[in-house]
Amino acid sequence: MSAQKGKDLLIKIGDGAMPEAFTTVAGLRATQLSFNATHVDITNADSADQWRELLAGGGVKSAAVSGSGVFKDAASDASLRTAFFNQTTPDFQIVIPSFGTVTGPFKIAGLQYEGPYDGEMKMSLSLTSAGALIFAAL
Repeated sequence: MSAQKGKDLLIKIGDGAMPEAFTTVAGLRATQLSFNATHVDITNADSADQWRELLAGGGVKSAAVSGSGVFKDAASDASLRTAFFNQTTPDFQIVIPSFGTVTGPFKIAGLQYEGPYDGEMKMSLSLTSAGALIFAAL
């Protein structure tokens, strides 16, 4: 894979319809996606030379998404605000350029607005996975 433009890593929020339509969370300048997994340690007295052993397929997988940028789009902002205040877990779609999409339920763990007196309105959000995620290669 060749170098990709960071601006092409997109965060989109679903509308809950069938089929679901996704709207890009507008105005983001920086986005980040991280995958995490915990492990289940099954090391015991019989483990070879006391090397740690892990249970294959055990543990918990999760994903975290964050983004920050300028306030620009009232429609996507309303969707984010509604999901946050109602504490729902709408489907989000994260587009990873030349790689694929990750789609599934996320909870908005943080939603911040910043309005410096001499600059533009800024916003940032953080999402945490709230169920099974689906990866689809591009």
